[in-house]
Amino acid sequence: MTDTVIDRFLRYVVIDTQSDPKSPTQPSTEKQKNLGRLLVEELLAIGLSDAHLDEHGYVYATLPSNTDKQVPVICFCSHMDTAPDFTGTNVKPQLVRSYAGGDIVLPGDPQQVIRVAEHPELKNQIGNDIITTDGTTLLGADDKAGIAEIMTAAQFLVANPDIKHGAIRLLFTADEEIGRGVDKVDLKKLGAAFAYTMDGETAGHVEDETFSADGVEIAIAGVAIHPGFAKDRMENAIKIAGEIVARLPKDMAPETTEGREGFVHPTGLSGSMEKAALSFIVRDFTDEGLAAKEAMLEEIVKDVMTTYPGSTYSFEVKEQYRNMKVVLDRHPEIVDNALEAVRRAGMEPVRGSIRGGTDGSRLSFMGLPCPNIFAGGHAFHSPLEWVSRQDMERAVKTIVELAKVWEERA
Repeated sequence: MTDTVIDRFLRYVVIDTQSDPKSPTQPSTEKQKNLGRLLVEELLAIGLSDAHLDEHGYVYATLPSNTDKQVPVICFCSHMDTAPDFTGTNVKPQLVRSYAGGDIVLPGDPQQVIRVAEHPELKNQIGNDIITTDGTTLLGADDKAGIAEIMTAAQFLVANPDIKHGAIRLLFTADEEIGRGVDKVDLKKLGAAFAYTMDGETAGHVEDETFSADGVEIAIAGVAIHPGFAKDRMENAIKIAGEIVARLPKDMAPETTEGREGFVHPTGLSGSMEKAALSFIVRDFTDEGLAAKEAMLEEIVKDVMTTYPGSTYSFEVKEQYRNMKVVLDRHPEIVDNALEAVRRAGMEPVRGSIRGGTDGSRLSFMGLPCPNIFAGGHAFHSPLEWVSRQDMERAVKTIVELAKVWEERA
């Protein structure tokens, strides 16, 4: 098991699976299916005979029950795509064996340095084997670490039939990073009572709470006229958009908030003198906080627009996902069993919240309660991404122990 999880991980990360938010297709990029096809081959090889890749880019497989008990069907889920924030093409993983401490300079771009001061979890990794990139790409631990862990745990359970467990479904999704990860999941085919995403960070952490999230699209229609004759007539849509951004509260941004504080974050600005478009994401742990931030944003827009009487705007809110804690609190045994599995895997469990969301956020509201379990990766979506072999091994053990806990408590 020790070598298998890292071998799998190194095999998966070199496959480019970056998703594309501009693509209308599902999956958004065909290259995600390259990893999907490999996973199906490997699942079939270890004996999961129903493993298949569907037309939407999802991989499904079943590890059959080997107990006489009536155990609820568990699903373990991870996503195959990597984020569009930073390139995932031509990944060159680097293995730092027996990490001795200190900053890690990445060889492909020495300007990229994983600094202990910025990544304090490195202090807990002395003597461990750290996998990084060469500094020119992201690594893909988000979420190929989770995939490698689920695959390794499945192989371990198949090879050790004396470990009793109920039926276990495996689900590997596409396009999670662009918010479409479960758009086409067939829950009836999946047939699970609940699920766990292996998509968290620090070892030992189990997360049962996420942000509630919306997107906001603002369109500005200004007054265009030749600049030579613009006096008291032109209303430049680009400048209007700029004023809106300038008025955002500085203490309500991703870079100035932490813990349970939400934010309003501009993610796109484009336009011309005549028309401009602004994109925002809004995040909060409560629906009330989310609504208040959206109302504040629209008040800013209205106030700015009063000084441009010839211009108009539209303000559209699009729901993205909601805090999964609302659902999970109705099923406390799902999280309780995960915490017990972490203990049995030799760690002190930490129950926490995610300043973000996972496939589990939406799955929970689709009728499949789904907390998040650590996968061990850090600094996601950047060339400083890293993961340790030992933390991935701990995740594998947690999956195995979780299967055992559900069988014992059935």
